[in-house]
Amino acid sequence: MPADACPAAQASGPSHIDAYLDSLLGQRHLSPLTVDGYRRDLCELAALAQEAGVAPLAVTQFHVRRFAAQLHARGLNPRSIARRLSAWRGFFRWLAAQGLIAANPADGVKAPRRDKPLPKALSADDAVRLVSAERPGGADSAMQRCNRAMFELLYSSGLRVSELAGLDVRYAKEPQYVSAGWLDLDAQEVTVTGKGGKLRSVPVGRHAVAALRDWLAVRGSLLKADPHPLFLTERGTRMSPRVAQLRLKAHARAVGLPVDVHPHVLRHSFASHVLQSSGDLRAVQEMLGHASISATQVYTSLDFQRLSQVYDAAHPRARKKTAPR
Repeated sequence: MPADACPAAQASGPSHIDAYLDSLLGQRHLSPLTVDGYRRDLCELAALAQEAGVAPLAVTQFHVRRFAAQLHARGLNPRSIARRLSAWRGFFRWLAAQGLIAANPADGVKAPRRDKPLPKALSADDAVRLVSAERPGGADSAMQRCNRAMFELLYSSGLRVSELAGLDVRYAKEPQYVSAGWLDLDAQEVTVTGKGGKLRSVPVGRHAVAALRDWLAVRGSLLKADPHPLFLTERGTRMSPRVAQLRLKAHARAVGLPVDVHPHVLRHSFASHVLQSSGDLRAVQEMLGHASISATQVYTSLDFQRLSQVYDAAHPRARKKTAPR
């Protein structure tokens, strides 16, 4: 964008903007395309300053905050506003270095907070279908039983895939080895070491218990030197998080789920479904191993989203009107 395409900048002193852009080209060796992006952002700054009746050299932090609010009100997303603020901050920093202004008015001004994307969770029906379905065309091999036990446990207890892979068949404390996580089938619970080295115990549901018993009945046929791991590969070694992730993804495709499924989707599904049924946010926090309740509160948004979808589909005043025939 040439300088003459920015009337506001021309009217309020384009020489400063042009000189700054020349420095980006000549001293910092930025590409012409990048510099054109800076020019657009600085032209917008000049236009906003002109609307406010203030010269660019007289812009204060109050003005910059006001300009950012105006952009937000016009529908610009936080990422775009942050990019403009970054460009303005660089320009004002250059002006201060030239002795043209006393301080950078864009320092300390932040873009509006970005909305965090909601975690992806399966519907209860899809989650049950995923973890309980037999692999199409697959025999009931030891690996099939291992996979089924892993998937059921992920959904039953909301484990992270690293916690799942670290499980031992029982607690062990030896001179050279101490279990980081273990299964207690009689108590129907697993104990895992979560983030920050914090131990927690989580209940295991009856379907997961049944799948684990089926797997343990054949686990010995694969077991090699290390007796501790609960879940094994074909070689008899401990299941890695990556292999567990790939197996779940392949299983989801095989049973026909149209979404990309990874272990954390089952963790999100566990949290969302338990919260929908119980409404007990603190209990869900403890089972997930979240240090802060705010990390768990995102699932209340998921629950509200689900309720909104049910309302939109069922309430006669919420249904979209269809065109008359």
